[in-house]
Amino acid sequence: MNEIILVADDEKEIADLVEVCLQNEGFTVKKFYNGMQALDYIENNDLDLAILDVMLPDIDGFSIVQRVRERFVFPIILLTAKVGEFDKITGLASGADDYITKPFSPPELVARVRAQLRRFKRYNSVAEKPQSEKTEIDIRGLQISSKTHICILNGEVISLTPIEFNILWYLCRRQGEVVSSEELFEAVWGEKYLDSSN
Repeated sequence: MNEIILVADDEKEIADLVEVCLQNEGFTVKKFYNGMQALDYIENNDLDLAILDVMLPDIDGFSIVQRVRERFVFPIILLTAKVGEFDKITGLASGADDYITKPFSPPELVARVRAQLRRFKRYNSVAEKPQSEKTEIDIRGLQISSKTHICILNGEVISLTPIEFNILWYLCRRQGEVVSSEELFEAVWGEKYLDSSN
């Protein structure tokens, strides 16, 4: 295992608790108590997942997510005391993959981390195609690369979550074809379609 997980929370007790929970499960944890130090680490090091508090003292978690999504596709979980629906929507719309409210159950946190890592690996396997297949597609101003996970629309870089990227990549590869919900679900999520178009 030994995946690297970044944790950023200005509440020392919470950050320490998350660190211990994850280390007990075999993860390597990089812990920060403010957003700018966490962002600097993210931009200069490899990691597999980030857990960010929304209300950091120097830069809020939403802003960090937006900046991270300009370059990286690893999963991001927001951890916060904010429980309003608007805050959750804002977090997910900014590019986060999951949202956990405080107080939280340590086993649930670990389960969500594992689920996000598992999904991320599946998304990447969808994008990994044989050498003979295209790694870049250009359709009417939309440029998308399976190697870099960069998407550009009319010269502007578009920030996509891993799942959004893989949905778009799958559809672009089948330009001109009809793709059913069942086919798309099974290709991107890697799970059996359960008769729901959600």
